[in-house]
Amino acid sequence: MDYTLESLLAEEAGLRLGSFSNAAAWRLGNFVVRRARAEDLSLAVAIVRGGQRLFWHATEGTSADNDFWLERKIRTVLRFGHSSYYMGRKLASSGSTLEERYGASSLEYATHGGAAPIFVRGTGLVGVVAVSGLTQEEDHALAVAALASLKK
Repeated sequence: MDYTLESLLAEEAGLRLGSFSNAAAWRLGNFVVRRARAEDLSLAVAIVRGGQRLFWHATEGTSADNDFWLERKIRTVLRFGHSSYYMGRKLASSGSTLEERYGASSLEYATHGGAAPIFVRGTGLVGVVAVSGLTQEEDHALAVAALASLKK
């Protein structure tokens, strides 16, 4: 898919949920794991809400490096309130880096696709779903597809 900053913002707006519970986190995580198994994908997935990790799983072929990526992507969403992919595209469009624009270290934050904000209508940002192991576009698309599955 050819993402633009506008399409990424519209995507985020369209994925706002009515609520988000521990059970919803379980369904969200299982959506990603089922897709990974069905397509034989090597990836790790994490879902956090309010500083608590509600779901985490890694398929075969992953490493601790995937956890490092997950944490950095999650921090990006929590700090900036947008998907890690949006933040990466926004910085690229301005020709800037995290360090230059925000004074943020790439050792702590990652602006590669794969972490999407979990917004609840009337509340705002409550959590993050993050995927690591595929291309950044595929990580992003899978996180978004998982969120969309909760809207059905």
